[in-house]
Amino acid sequence: QVQLVESGGGLVQAGGSLRLSCAASGRTFSSYAMGWFRQAPGKEREFVASISRSGGRTYYADSVKGRFTISRDNVKNTVYLQMNTLKPEDTAVYYCAADYAIVGSLNSHEYDYWGQGTQVTVSS
Repeated sequence: QVQLVESGGGLVQAGGSLRLSCAASGRTFSSYAMGWFRQAPGKEREFVASISRSGGRTYYADSVKGRFTISRDNVKNTVYLQMNTLKPEDTAVYYCAADYAIVGSLNSHEYDYWGQGTQVTVSS
């Protein structure tokens, strides 16, 4: 079992920044690729970013490329999502997830464990 707890969400004005954190406990964190997904009201959950076990490979959705940065600290068992130049369309509940694989999938169904989510609201 892996337990994931997100934090760092909140209300921010358009153009602002937030940093999300996801703390993991349980089995070896470095055995899992990690991903961030988001779900806006009335929409399906969508891929945001993923990072490989070692942190050497990252992937981003086109909608966040150049604005968001995913990173991880395998000593602190934490994955981060730095979000800059936020837009109202970034408003959603953000979830972190763990994928028992070398490289994180873009497909949410491939992930084994999920956090409870943290709300991000961007006002215009």
